Amino acid sequence: MVEKVITLENVSLVDFLGPDNQNIRQLAAAFPGSKIISRGNEIKIQGQTPVIQRINDILSSLIEHYHEYGQVTDKTVAQYVGASDEELQDAKLASSPDVILFGAKGGVIKAKTANQQRLVDAVNKNDLVFALGPAGTGKTYISVALAVRALKNKEVKKIIISRPVVEAGESLGFLPGDMKEKVDPYLRPIYDALEDMLPPEKFKFYLENKTIEIAPLAYMRGRTLNHAFVLLDEAQNTTPSQLKMFLTRMGPNAKVMVNGDRSQVDLPTKIKSGLFQALDILRDVPGIGFVEMSAEDVVRHRLVKQIVLAYDKHDADQERAQRERPVRPARYYQPGQRPEEGRGDDDTTATGLPVNHEQE
Repeated sequence: MVEKVITLENVSLVDFLGPDNQNIRQLAAAFPGSKIISRGNEIKIQGQTPVIQRINDILSSLIEHYHEYGQVTDKTVAQYVGASDEELQDAKLASSPDVILFGAKGGVIKAKTANQQRLVDAVNKNDLVFALGPAGTGKTYISVALAVRALKNKEVKKIIISRPVVEAGESLGFLPGDMKEKVDPYLRPIYDALEDMLPPEKFKFYLENKTIEIAPLAYMRGRTLNHAFVLLDEAQNTTPSQLKMFLTRMGPNAKVMVNGDRSQVDLPTKIKSGLFQALDILRDVPGIGFVEMSAEDVVRHRLVKQIVLAYDKHDADQERAQRERPVRPARYYQPGQRPEEGRGDDDTTATGLPVNHEQE
């Protein structure tokens, strides 16, 4: 029989062990061939090597869970006892410094690509960060995770997330309901990300007391955003005046992220994107971070990366064809003279002026 001792550090024994050590007793009951004894801040495990390793993995995951949520319940113990070795390994990854936070169901949320990690590092170093990239690169998800982490770590007092309300190439006409019901469909991706990261009751509480605000961009005018993590998503659909208005809302101790996708501009053709203008104007301003993602960072279905690459190739081919298109020389004719009159073999009029065939 092998013995292992685990020392609990920076842990409230009541919150971790449960009333009357019920959590440890529940864990011991799941492994009847071993002994688990709790004395003070030490937990002693006795049993066969494979069993001890399994119990040690479960306890490590429970300790990480405690540091994230502040307590361990009997349901938590049951969840980790029934978890597979792979799921426990994922939980152990949470001790890694590149982990952003735990999801609502205990899953680990972390950067999955080099550029996603660059985005995390940029937010850590700068108060204003621009993140650009195609669909599926995790811009919104990573940004929301960073906002939730900042709130949990008490680095900010609230989270404010906004998007411009622009229809994606179609007119939906009149939408029934109050203002919230009209704009919520546009903000649904934000809700989905937050629901992955916060327990339902906590998320509802944050929304009700305005700790988390999710609003269309028009609601930002006139505000000063203090002690907040502020995220503007789909910024490619802002006008120059809208984006300038948003950026100048930045108050003391605020973190601001601006996300956009160069390939998905839904503004009317004659309106310039405020995001592209801001990138040109602010590129050399110190204290602002810029992260550009590519198709290689796509973390959705494997086909999404191929779709993005195919569209990029098509756009590049179209642009190249436009540049290589031959330009016909301009031809002129005198006022009152029909283009075909006086045209010679060299396409000139009797006066020697070239004829403009484009106007025939």
